[in-house]
Parts: sequence; structure tokens; C-alpha cells
Amino acid sequence: MLGLSIALIGAALGAAFGAIGSAKGVGMAGEAAAGVLAEKPELFGTVLILQALPGTQGFYGFIGAFLILLRLGILGGNFPELTIAQGLTVFAVSVPLIFGLFVSAIWQGKASVAALQMIAQRPQTTGQAIIIPALVETYAILSLITSIILLFFGVKL
Repeated sequence: MLGLSIALIGAALGAAFGAIGSAKGVGMAGEAAAGVLAEKPELFGTVLILQALPGTQGFYGFIGAFLILLRLGILGGNFPELTIAQGLTVFAVSVPLIFGLFVSAIWQGKASVAALQMIAQRPQTTGQAIIIPALVETYAILSLITSIILLFFGVKL
């Protein structure tokens, strides 16, 4: 059961670090959003989008953990016997989730803060402002896709 435990720890850490990074990023953006809304409450819709963007990494971590459980057969009630090497291989699948989602959520939060400052001064730049943190999203998506590719094409169970 040690191999399975190692695999499950990887899945859990992928979900947890995505959520922790998202909480940090959404929190930073939320602080800036409150400042913008205090001065310009009419910008609520745009501000909400910019605050919510860093939260997607939490969802990606959940999706990654869900797919790992699915691939292992655990969601079907099967608890496979994995060797330690197999467990470490599944853990390795989680590494892009653990680091990529955590880091990108925090940096996306910082980019959202900057974008919020931009629209606070020039509301007509909303479209441009949203693109700034949206670009960071690319790396969160790449982290999830990397884990999915490794899980379904790189792991022999």
C-alpha cells in the first residue's frame, strides 16, 4: 500500500497547492479590488473578473487530482496495489500541478493587482487590463495539460 499512498499524496498535494496559490492570488486581488470599488463602485463587474482569475488554479488542481484518482481506478472502488516505483511515477505526474499551479496563481494575483490599478486610473483600458493576468493563465493550463499527458501516456500501471 506504500506505492498507492505515495500516489495519493501527490494527487492531494496537486489539489492543495493549486488551492493555496489560488487563495493567495484571489486574496491579493481582492485587497486591490476593494480599493478600486471604494472609489469607483460602477466597475464591480470588471473588478470581479480580475479578482476571480487567480482562482482557476484551484479548479485545475481539483481536476488533476480527480483524473489521477480516475486513472488509478479509485473512483470505481478499486484500490490497486502499486509498487513504490509506480507510486513515485504517479507522484511525479503531480509535480506540474504542485508547482505550476501554486506559482502561477500567485503571479496571476499580482498581475490582477496591477490590472486593477490600471482600470482604477483609466477605466477605458478594461479589455487590455484583463489580458495581462489572463496571459499568466497560460502557464496554469500548461501545467494541467502536462500532468494529463504524463498521467495517460507516461504512466504504466
